[in-house]
Amino acid sequence: MEIEIPNGWNPRPHQMKVWSYMERGGKRAVCVWHRRAGKDSFSLNWTSKEMVEKGGVYWHMLPTGKQARKVIWNGVDENKRRMIDQAFPPELRVRTNDQEMLIELTNGAIWQCVGSDNYDALVGANPVGVIFSEYSLTDPSAWDFIRPILAQNGGWAIFIFTPRGKNFAYDLYKMAKKNPKWFAEKLTVDDTGIISEETVNEERQAGMDEDRVQQEFYCSFDAAVKGTYYSSLLQEAENEGRITDVPYLRDRPVYTAWDLGIGDATGIWFWQTDGMRYHVIDYYEGNDVGLNTYLKILREKGYNYASKHIFPHDINVRELSSGDSRKKILERSGFGVKVCPRESVDEGIEAVRNIIPLCYFDKIKCDRGIKALSEYHKIWNDKMKDYMPKPCHDWTSHGADAFRYFALANKKVKNNGFLSRFTNRSSYDPLEEYE
Repeated sequence: MEIEIPNGWNPRPHQMKVWSYMERGGKRAVCVWHRRAGKDSFSLNWTSKEMVEKGGVYWHMLPTGKQARKVIWNGVDENKRRMIDQAFPPELRVRTNDQEMLIELTNGAIWQCVGSDNYDALVGANPVGVIFSEYSLTDPSAWDFIRPILAQNGGWAIFIFTPRGKNFAYDLYKMAKKNPKWFAEKLTVDDTGIISEETVNEERQAGMDEDRVQQEFYCSFDAAVKGTYYSSLLQEAENEGRITDVPYLRDRPVYTAWDLGIGDATGIWFWQTDGMRYHVIDYYEGNDVGLNTYLKILREKGYNYASKHIFPHDINVRELSSGDSRKKILERSGFGVKVCPRESVDEGIEAVRNIIPLCYFDKIKCDRGIKALSEYHKIWNDKMKDYMPKPCHDWTSHGADAFRYFALANKKVKNNGFLSRFTNRSSYDPLEEYE
């Protein structure tokens, strides 16, 4: 029995340009396509063709593993076919692993559906082709991790997304437009003609606000980003020159605020203050290492630290490796602990909104933390077609949560009037005075 690949699918006219580019040996493509332009069906069928012809390992990456399972692994196309069965016919498979969302073909080629929230758990794999779907919401570190692998083995990468403001995906698109070795394309509903103006107006009448219409159907990078908590405040900081070179001042203490992960990332913010403004000089994030590793990193940075470091209430959780509480490990290592005030997440978010306008951020050392704050967003409810009043837990959470503890600690200090006492007093530690 012969099976034609692509299986029961043909590229639409608007998809032929990038398909032809990749067939001619293209290695890097950025496709900014409007909603319902067939981003994932195109990607799956291109990958299927490559697997049959060349073998190798291929990844289809979405922002989270949960989203990858819902949208791709369990996804159904417009013809009511399961997407993976259409792209990878069961007759061509020797293995289908539901838990790992993995398919192996008879020629040994492997395709896996993954999330950017656990890309580093795939260490040792050697993909020759990677689809970054919804890249504007993906952990940008995933591309940094995968890029050298593809450079070494001559593999390809395709980034397909709708805009999410002028974030890192926008930067990638701008770069690709200028780089002759990259393919770059932006397609709106006016370009493809597959969604009528009448349909767009129906969405407006159903309650979709104009910013979201411009973002989803007309691929506007300038539309206000809905559902984010701090993106407009970080854009203001950029416009006002507060994301810049922020030097470490040796005559002032450095404070840190931590979000401690258990089997998850840990985020640490570093800042100084002059009593009026906060000079955020550094951000560090790590994963899958013990507390002692982070303490070593703090020592290596060589900052003059304040007597206490800010931690959430889970500081009393015991480390699996030693059985000791994290608080005990820190204090035994000479790092004082100050537990962040117990406030609701909403109160913490409000504290962050109040403190960002008082902050200067080091553009280079805080880059990942700034990205996390800018992209921190509410959960989207597909059924309600609206954002829920609750933060989404993804790669942005670690930096955002650590900054929330930083904001809450300084809110308590400010409310008690300690900052005014600190002005021009480099030896004074305002956080020492609150419990």
